[in-house]
Amino acid sequence: MANAIPPTEPVDLDPLDAFLNSDRAPDTSMGLSDLDGFLTAIAVGPERLKPSDWLPVVWGDGEPEFETPEEASAILAIMIARHDEILNQLDTDPDSFEPIFWAGEEDEVIITDWAAGFLEAFKLRPEAWEILTEDPEAGSLFAAILLIGSDLDERAVEGGELSQDEIEQLLEDGPELIPNAVIGIHDFWKAQRAKAVQRGGKPVRSH
Repeated sequence: MANAIPPTEPVDLDPLDAFLNSDRAPDTSMGLSDLDGFLTAIAVGPERLKPSDWLPVVWGDGEPEFETPEEASAILAIMIARHDEILNQLDTDPDSFEPIFWAGEEDEVIITDWAAGFLEAFKLRPEAWEILTEDPEAGSLFAAILLIGSDLDERAVEGGELSQDEIEQLLEDGPELIPNAVIGIHDFWKAQRAKAVQRGGKPVRSH
Protein backbone atom coordinates (compact mmCIF):
# COMPACT_ATOMS: atom_id res chain seq x y z
CA MET A 1 0.00 0.00 0.00
CA ALA A 2 1.61 3.23 -1.12
CA ASN A 3 1.56 6.45 0.81
CA ALA A 4 -1.71 8.21 0.19
CA ILE A 5 -2.32 11.93 0.21
CA PRO A 6 -3.26 12.81 3.80
CA PRO A 7 -7.05 12.99 4.09
CA THR A 8 -8.58 16.33 4.98
CA GLU A 9 -10.89 14.65 7.50
CA PRO A 10 -10.45 11.62 9.78
CA VAL A 11 -11.40 8.26 8.30
CA ASP A 12 -15.00 7.36 9.15
CA LEU A 13 -14.63 4.05 10.98
CA ASP A 14 -18.28 3.69 11.99
CA PRO A 15 -19.29 1.44 9.05
CA LEU A 16 -16.31 -0.83 9.77
CA ASP A 17 -17.11 -0.95 13.49
CA ALA A 18 -20.75 -1.76 12.71
CA PHE A 19 -19.80 -4.60 10.40
CA LEU A 20 -17.31 -6.09 12.87
CA ASN A 21 -20.04 -6.10 15.50
CA SER A 22 -22.69 -7.55 13.19
CA ASP A 23 -23.78 -11.16 12.86
CA ARG A 24 -22.22 -11.23 9.40
CA ALA A 25 -18.70 -10.92 10.77
CA PRO A 26 -17.15 -14.15 12.10
CA ASP A 27 -17.22 -14.61 15.86
CA THR A 28 -13.44 -14.89 15.65
CA SER A 29 -12.93 -11.58 13.85
CA MET A 30 -11.06 -8.69 15.40
CA GLY A 31 -12.83 -5.80 17.05
CA LEU A 32 -12.08 -2.23 16.10
CA SER A 33 -9.43 -1.67 18.78
CA ASP A 34 -7.37 -4.80 18.08
CA LEU A 35 -7.76 -4.19 14.34
CA ASP A 36 -6.36 -0.68 14.86
CA GLY A 37 -3.33 -2.10 16.65
CA PHE A 38 -2.97 -4.67 13.89
CA LEU A 39 -3.08 -2.04 11.13
CA THR A 40 -0.66 0.15 13.07
CA ALA A 41 1.95 -2.61 13.21
CA ILE A 42 1.48 -3.27 9.49
CA ALA A 43 1.90 0.44 8.77
CA VAL A 44 5.08 0.87 10.83
CA GLY A 45 6.57 -2.58 10.34
CA PRO A 46 9.65 -3.63 8.38
CA GLU A 47 7.95 -5.10 5.31
CA ARG A 48 5.22 -4.02 2.95
CA LEU A 49 2.30 -6.43 3.24
CA LYS A 50 -0.57 -6.87 0.80
CA PRO A 51 -4.16 -7.12 2.07
CA SER A 52 -4.15 -10.78 1.04
CA ASP A 53 -1.32 -11.31 3.55
CA TRP A 54 -3.22 -9.95 6.51
CA LEU A 55 -6.97 -10.03 5.84
CA PRO A 56 -7.36 -13.69 6.93
CA VAL A 57 -6.00 -12.70 10.33
CA VAL A 58 -8.64 -9.99 10.68
CA TRP A 59 -11.41 -12.55 10.26
CA GLY A 60 -9.85 -15.25 12.41
CA ASP A 61 -10.98 -18.74 11.47
CA GLY A 62 -14.16 -17.59 9.75
CA GLU A 63 -15.36 -15.91 6.59
CA PRO A 64 -17.29 -12.63 6.55
CA GLU A 65 -20.72 -12.66 4.91
CA PHE A 66 -20.87 -9.59 2.71
CA GLU A 67 -24.17 -8.76 1.06
CA THR A 68 -22.51 -7.55 -2.14
CA PRO A 69 -19.01 -7.32 -3.65
CA GLU A 70 -19.35 -3.57 -3.24
CA GLU A 71 -19.76 -3.95 0.51
CA ALA A 72 -16.67 -6.14 0.69
CA SER A 73 -14.70 -3.53 -1.24
CA ALA A 74 -16.00 -0.73 0.99
CA ILE A 75 -15.00 -2.50 4.21
CA LEU A 76 -11.52 -3.24 2.87
CA ALA A 77 -11.21 0.36 1.67
CA ILE A 78 -11.87 1.64 5.19
CA MET A 79 -9.15 -0.63 6.59
CA ILE A 80 -6.67 0.56 3.98
CA ALA A 81 -7.68 4.18 4.57
CA ARG A 82 -7.03 3.78 8.31
CA HIS A 83 -3.65 2.16 7.55
CA ASP A 84 -2.73 5.11 5.33
CA GLU A 85 -4.03 7.61 7.87
CA ILE A 86 -1.80 6.11 10.57
CA LEU A 87 1.23 6.20 8.30
CA ASN A 88 0.59 9.76 7.17
CA GLN A 89 0.16 10.94 10.75
CA LEU A 90 3.44 9.37 11.79
CA ASP A 91 5.25 10.75 8.74
CA THR A 92 3.91 14.29 8.93
CA ASP A 93 2.62 14.97 12.45
CA PRO A 94 3.47 12.17 14.92
CA ASP A 95 1.80 13.93 17.84
CA SER A 96 -1.54 13.62 16.03
CA PHE A 97 -1.42 9.81 16.12
CA GLU A 98 -4.13 8.44 18.40
CA PRO A 99 -4.61 4.69 18.83
CA ILE A 100 -8.20 3.48 19.11
CA PHE A 101 -8.68 2.18 22.63
CA TRP A 102 -11.85 0.90 24.30
CA ALA A 103 -13.48 2.65 27.23
CA GLY A 104 -14.50 0.34 30.08
CA GLU A 105 -17.65 0.42 32.16
CA GLU A 106 -16.07 2.93 34.52
CA ASP A 107 -14.55 4.96 31.67
CA GLU A 108 -11.16 3.34 32.21
CA VAL A 109 -9.02 3.09 29.07
CA ILE A 110 -8.57 -0.49 27.88
CA ILE A 111 -5.30 -0.89 25.98
CA THR A 112 -4.77 -4.65 26.00
CA ASP A 113 -6.88 -5.38 22.90
CA TRP A 114 -5.00 -2.81 20.83
CA ALA A 115 -1.64 -4.21 21.91
CA ALA A 116 -2.77 -7.78 21.20
CA GLY A 117 -3.72 -6.72 17.68
CA PHE A 118 -0.29 -5.15 17.19
CA LEU A 119 1.32 -8.46 18.17
CA GLU A 120 -0.80 -10.37 15.65
CA ALA A 121 0.81 -8.34 12.88
CA PHE A 122 4.26 -8.94 14.34
CA LYS A 123 3.60 -12.70 14.18
CA LEU A 124 3.11 -12.47 10.41
CA ARG A 125 6.80 -11.64 9.87
CA PRO A 126 8.70 -12.17 13.16
CA GLU A 127 12.05 -12.69 11.41
CA ALA A 128 11.78 -9.30 9.70
CA TRP A 129 11.31 -7.62 13.10
CA GLU A 130 14.48 -9.13 14.62
CA ILE A 131 16.64 -6.09 13.86
CA LEU A 132 14.31 -4.03 16.03
CA THR A 133 13.68 -6.55 18.80
CA GLU A 134 17.43 -7.07 19.23
CA ASP A 135 18.15 -3.35 19.39
CA PRO A 136 18.50 -2.22 23.05
CA GLU A 137 16.53 1.03 22.69
CA ALA A 138 13.99 0.18 20.01
CA GLY A 139 13.54 -3.32 21.41
CA SER A 140 12.42 -1.85 24.72
CA LEU A 141 9.65 0.04 22.91
CA PHE A 142 8.38 -3.18 21.39
CA ALA A 143 8.76 -5.01 24.72
CA ALA A 144 6.31 -2.62 26.35
CA ILE A 145 3.65 -3.39 23.74
CA LEU A 146 4.49 -7.10 24.03
CA LEU A 147 3.86 -7.04 27.77
CA ILE A 148 0.59 -5.14 27.45
CA GLY A 149 -0.69 -7.38 24.65
CA SER A 150 0.15 -10.69 26.28
CA ASP A 151 -1.47 -12.52 29.19
CA LEU A 152 -0.57 -10.27 32.10
CA ASP A 153 -2.09 -12.65 34.63
CA GLU A 154 0.50 -15.27 33.71
CA ARG A 155 3.27 -12.72 34.09
CA ALA A 156 2.04 -11.82 37.57
CA VAL A 157 2.32 -15.30 39.07
CA GLU A 158 4.89 -15.85 41.79
CA GLY A 159 8.35 -15.78 40.28
CA GLY A 160 7.01 -14.21 37.08
CA GLU A 161 8.36 -11.24 35.18
CA LEU A 162 6.13 -8.61 36.75
CA SER A 163 4.57 -7.91 40.11
CA GLN A 164 0.91 -6.99 40.34
CA ASP A 165 1.89 -3.42 41.15
CA GLU A 166 4.09 -3.27 38.05
CA ILE A 167 1.26 -4.57 35.89
CA GLU A 168 -1.17 -1.99 37.26
CA GLN A 169 1.38 0.76 36.62
CA LEU A 170 1.96 -0.51 33.07
CA LEU A 171 -1.76 -0.45 32.32
CA GLU A 172 -2.10 3.00 33.85
CA ASP A 173 0.79 4.40 31.79
CA GLY A 174 -0.15 2.48 28.64
CA PRO A 175 -2.41 5.09 26.96
CA GLU A 176 0.55 7.48 26.84
CA LEU A 177 3.26 4.85 26.51
CA ILE A 178 1.83 3.15 23.42
CA PRO A 179 1.71 6.20 21.10
CA ASN A 180 5.27 7.08 22.08
CA ALA A 181 6.38 3.50 21.43
CA VAL A 182 4.73 3.48 18.01
CA ILE A 183 6.43 6.76 17.07
CA GLY A 184 9.78 5.32 18.17
CA ILE A 185 9.25 2.09 16.23
CA HIS A 186 8.25 4.02 13.12
CA ASP A 187 11.35 6.22 13.42
CA PHE A 188 13.56 3.14 13.88
CA TRP A 189 12.46 1.52 10.62
CA LYS A 190 12.61 4.85 8.81
CA ALA A 191 16.25 5.18 9.88
CA GLN A 192 16.96 1.59 8.83
CA ARG A 193 15.58 2.26 5.36
CA ALA A 194 17.69 5.42 5.06
CA LYS A 195 20.84 3.49 6.04
CA ALA A 196 20.07 0.80 3.47
CA VAL A 197 19.72 3.41 0.73
CA GLN A 198 23.01 5.08 1.76
CA ARG A 199 24.76 1.71 1.52
CA GLY A 200 23.32 1.25 -1.93
CA GLY A 201 21.27 -1.70 -0.79
CA LYS A 202 17.62 -2.54 -0.96
CA PRO A 203 15.42 -0.61 1.46
CA VAL A 204 14.03 -2.64 4.34
CA ARG A 205 10.64 -1.46 3.19
CA SER A 206 9.16 1.01 0.79
CA HIS A 207 5.81 2.61 1.68
